Amino acid sequence: MADHAKSDSPAVQAQLDRLAALSPGRDTLGLERIAALCERLGNPQDRLPPVFHVAGTNGKGSTCAFLRSAFEAAGLKAHVYSSPHLVRFNERIRVAGKLIEDEALAALLSEVLDHAEGLQASFFEVTTAAAFLAFSRTPADACVIEVGLGGRLDATNIIKKPAVCGIASLGIDHEAFLLAPEEGVPKDPFVRIGWEKAGIAKAGVPLVIQKYDRPVHDIISAHAKTTGSTLIANGVEWNASSYRRELHYRDEFGTMSVPLPALPGPHQAQNAALAIAMLRHQQAVKIPESAFEMAMGRAKWPARLQKLSAGPLTSLLPDAEIWLDGGHNADAGAAIGQFFQQYDRSVHMIIGMLANKDPLSLLHWLEGELESIIAVPVPNHEYHPVTAYRSAMPVEWAENVTKAFDKLAEKSPDTVLICGSLYLAGEVLRLNGQIPD
Repeated sequence: MADHAKSDSPAVQAQLDRLAALSPGRDTLGLERIAALCERLGNPQDRLPPVFHVAGTNGKGSTCAFLRSAFEAAGLKAHVYSSPHLVRFNERIRVAGKLIEDEALAALLSEVLDHAEGLQASFFEVTTAAAFLAFSRTPADACVIEVGLGGRLDATNIIKKPAVCGIASLGIDHEAFLLAPEEGVPKDPFVRIGWEKAGIAKAGVPLVIQKYDRPVHDIISAHAKTTGSTLIANGVEWNASSYRRELHYRDEFGTMSVPLPALPGPHQAQNAALAIAMLRHQQAVKIPESAFEMAMGRAKWPARLQKLSAGPLTSLLPDAEIWLDGGHNADAGAAIGQFFQQYDRSVHMIIGMLANKDPLSLLHWLEGELESIIAVPVPNHEYHPVTAYRSAMPVEWAENVTKAFDKLAEKSPDTVLICGSLYLAGEVLRLNGQIPD
């Protein structure tokens, strides 16, 4: 699916247009093209600061946010590569703590595209190479790399020797790519997903994982053993639990108690714990215990149960709390549903989902908390029509988010949830003037 990235910078937009014309216009998996492209660029992926490589279906972005926050709380500088962006393409590449500037981004994309001729490199592969190039040229203490899709064949997986790898929560997503028929792969869908994510494991590198059902754990454990990676599993080598408004963590190095994350949702405690476990089971970067405590309050990750602030969009419903989440699968639905169950307020939903996602897998977890549902398009992408949102309650249709707010004004809602797509979330943040920085 094409990314449709846009930029207010003419120089950046010129390179994005060039990228759109040169790339195949769809997600592609495999390491051949990214390896060839990086070879032409002098293999910048081999000249990075210590790499913290994170995969997962849900929670990997939040885990990366906690890692970055811990580094910065320790007075260190970190590069961060994440995807997708919400409003500005620049959000994907954070250089030594700051989003890449337009001038530098345009120059990097131009340089990478000059070397990409004839390779049929994808949008993500070119972006990944540009990030590696930027990170190799600017000093920093650490490099946080979020896997884009899967793990085994993701473009970020050409990094040969990370300091540590981590796998966050797992679920079924991107079925067309991660469950595509292939010889010699697990047949069970959940086991296959775990196997694909475990593909980031490297010899001699700790692989820190969350707690999974036994078949998924076993396939990841077997893959780690085959590759020579050291498995560090939640429930075995480390444990974490939340009570009395604190996150209590334990491993072979001792115990630690820190405040619960400021990021909303009980699931964020486990994402934070994964980041802590990754940091405590690597040797490349030293993090004092005080930095973990500060990181819990400092970590930010937009469009993940984000309460919108005052702005042009929220002013249309001035008496309502507006929550935004880019979740688009069953695992995300469970986390959002759990949050609103504890929140104990009825919710009016605005939802827009890409045509290749399953609306019912998300709605299943949320319908008990909902007062109404309004479906909307996802701008610049193929999306589900209103008939796809089969529900116990009527589902209305609105031409866009603003029109949906107009409809909700008649209901005088207390709480509104906008969810279903990170692309939709980006449009909401843009409309409300909340540009991620």
